[in-house]
Amino acid sequence: MSDGAVDLTKPAAESAWDQPLETLNPAQPALFQANAFWPYFERLRKEDPVHFTPESDYGPYWSITKFNDIMAVDTNHQDFSSEGGITIVTQDNDEGPLPMFIAMDPPKHDVQRKTVSPAVSPINLRTLEPLIRERACKILDSLPIGEEFDWVDKVSMELTAMTLATLFDLPQEDRRKLTYWSDVVTAVPGQGLIDTLEQKMEIFVQYHAYFTELWNQRVNAPPGNDLISMLAHGPDTRDMSPREYFGNIVLLTVGGNDTTRNTITGSVLALNQNPDQYQKLRDNPALIPSMVSETIRWQTPLAHMRRIATRDVELGGKTIRKGDKVVMWYVSGNRDDEVIENPDAYIIDRERPRQHLSFGFGIHRCVGNRLAELQLTIIWEEILKRFPTIQVVAEPKRVYSTFVKGYESMRVIIPERV
Repeated sequence: MSDGAVDLTKPAAESAWDQPLETLNPAQPALFQANAFWPYFERLRKEDPVHFTPESDYGPYWSITKFNDIMAVDTNHQDFSSEGGITIVTQDNDEGPLPMFIAMDPPKHDVQRKTVSPAVSPINLRTLEPLIRERACKILDSLPIGEEFDWVDKVSMELTAMTLATLFDLPQEDRRKLTYWSDVVTAVPGQGLIDTLEQKMEIFVQYHAYFTELWNQRVNAPPGNDLISMLAHGPDTRDMSPREYFGNIVLLTVGGNDTTRNTITGSVLALNQNPDQYQKLRDNPALIPSMVSETIRWQTPLAHMRRIATRDVELGGKTIRKGDKVVMWYVSGNRDDEVIENPDAYIIDRERPRQHLSFGFGIHRCVGNRLAELQLTIIWEEILKRFPTIQVVAEPKRVYSTFVKGYESMRVIIPERV
């Protein structure tokens, strides 16, 4: 076992508190898959909130673990650059990491983001809402009663894939390709979905070819309201390189898929783990919007974002050097008791439920945050009309990743309909 690696034969808390602080390394996928990372961040927030890990599988990096420090980094794109990637893993190949607007600095970031943002504008969301509701109803009405099934597959993946296919204006029969490709993007070879990096690249070739064909169709058609048409006709994006276009497709696929899907699953899990809150929701469905925000905080579907220091910066009494990798652990900041009262508790009627870091802050704040909230709100409005309870019957299988904090599967039973 490498120095600072987690020993999963020990209780996580013991492993987190008994090793030397200087070797503490929270960026281990096995920790996240086992849901055993919490004591690591608890210790760092308490003893070393701006923490340097000199050796890891991803090289040396800084961990930013407290709410206000994360805000300071996230809102300072001048000193902390997104160029070159947003995850602790650097996706390197012969050409370097894929370009995408979330991994760009102004001004290029701003014009590309502005090109696609109308797809998730308030006007467009009002247009999408009845369609999302119709699909949510269809999904829920098809679920078996009294039989065990996988909530992730039957509900969370389905609704998000349907919505994303609509945003891209793809045939609905291709929607699960989006789910699969999104999973491949963040998958670690040898952990189930793909065996090797070569296999991952082969799948990327198919993914790229599919969206290249769509670009060619849309660029030769009148401008539409879908994401691909917006990129193909936008004055600031129509001349982008094929590689940059594909990078943005990857961003929009993962962003439109992982966060909402894992929070839909997380909401069912959180309410099962907190039956008093589930009863509170059943008694007062008007709490759904507040519950949605609390779940997004509690789940934190993307555990971190990465930046690179553009100059020497002082933060938390430490000097971060130019070129250093800086990891903002949203999952830790969302449990900071100096900012959020009783942060480990799941409380659906919090006074300020939207006070969380899950969507990021500053120029890179999640462009689709309102769409994510809309899908979660609709699915729960329709769940409460149909099912007195959804029961989680086994510990969910979590994703092997330090970036996507999500679920591969979660077995549930719905005992009865309303």
